[in-house]
Amino acid sequence: MPQQTGSYHHGDLRAACLRAARDLLEEDGSAALSLRAVARRAGVSATAPYRHFADREALLSAVAAQGYRELAEHLVAAHPAPREPEDLAAVAAAYVRFAVDRPALFRVMFAEPCDPANTERAAATAAMWDYVGGIVGDTFPGADREAMSTAVWALVHGLAFLHLDGKLDAADPAAADDRVRAAVRALLGTARTRSGAESAR
Repeated sequence: MPQQTGSYHHGDLRAACLRAARDLLEEDGSAALSLRAVARRAGVSATAPYRHFADREALLSAVAAQGYRELAEHLVAAHPAPREPEDLAAVAAAYVRFAVDRPALFRVMFAEPCDPANTERAAATAAMWDYVGGIVGDTFPGADREAMSTAVWALVHGLAFLHLDGKLDAADPAAADDRVRAAVRALLGTARTRSGAESAR
């Protein structure tokens, strides 16, 4: 029997809706995701999700914020303190693997309309940008941090979507990881050589 809306304590309804949304995403992708569908999956009234989410975009923003936090944890697990280009290559491979393993969530994070005023998503996005900037700055202390961070993220993010969209084969995880690492080595090797040359002037 579905739980009645009144049985939820404060905070439980929001968590239940987010769990339901994640389940629906994994099963059917974002096209099937609506507040009504989430209510059905969570076993609550059709209006209950509106207590926490003004509309579908607000719900997607909350799901995306969860995804950003999980991605950050995944990258830290791949390498807790990157300092060398090879460390960054490992982090890049983990980023692409996260996208391939959680395609629906990754697309919500980066390809779905969102609530621009959602502070939770904004904070999670900012934390991810700070993380990228920090590891790039540690690896290339003499480089333009913002420009280099943009270049690294653009490369890795592009590789993620090329694998997701089938332009690059993701069927063999080891081969995909090797491809990502090779691409990052090529970029970062060039950047390190150039940075060293400029430092020597």
